[in-house]
Amino acid sequence: MVHPLAAHFGNVVDEYEDGRPDFPPATVGAITAELGLAPGARILDLAAGTGKLTRPLLAAGYDVIAVEPSAEFRERLAGAVGAERVLDGLAEQIPLEDGSVDAVTVSDALHWFDMEAAFAEIHRVLRRDAGAGGLAVVFVGQDWRPTEWGEDLAALVTELRPEHPLFDGPSWQQVLRSSAGWGDLRELTVRAPAPASLEQILAYLCSFSFVAQMTPEERAGVAARGAEVIGEREVPAQLEVRFRISICRPAPDAG
Repeated sequence: MVHPLAAHFGNVVDEYEDGRPDFPPATVGAITAELGLAPGARILDLAAGTGKLTRPLLAAGYDVIAVEPSAEFRERLAGAVGAERVLDGLAEQIPLEDGSVDAVTVSDALHWFDMEAAFAEIHRVLRRDAGAGGLAVVFVGQDWRPTEWGEDLAALVTELRPEHPLFDGPSWQQVLRSSAGWGDLRELTVRAPAPASLEQILAYLCSFSFVAQMTPEERAGVAARGAEVIGEREVPAQLEVRFRISICRPAPDAG
């Protein structure tokens, strides 16, 4: 089942699309190069959201299938990439056949999964051809630190954010390393500038799960507080975005 907090993302589809940074071509190139993917390779973008990663993977010439549990996200995604590429499904029950994809990508969603079950399902749907392909996990973060208001806005996020049970216990890297059938984990970080504005920052703020669960009036109040924190201080036209990429392949002797 979808975690109760994640179930509220359908309330903030516009904020998610407008606020979350896009993947520039260079970052997509780094992901697919690390995976060793040939042109036209079949990629599953798991928990695809509004398609922040799905769309540039398609634009780069890959055959992409997006799996997303939120009906509201799926509707937005289908409008962008075609309904034939979008499936309703969970990471723990992927609606694809065994060995049917060359690679699986997960962007900003892994913490919502039952990780042991999800890693087993991802392992199941991956092909075992020629050592290429595998799993790419990406966490995306816009860097507010260079701004005059970055620390103040981060403090507001900390104040708003409740205890998050999904971040307790072993890290996802520990769970993956202890899961059967996986090889070594390789990690890298790509940095790229992305457009920024007051509107984008406030949309980003309102796209968090703990804000998505609020009423529309409460979310408007959060946006107002964010605008008050920034005040008259400058919002740069661009801010750096960090793409933390982790690559793992099925072990060579894995069945």
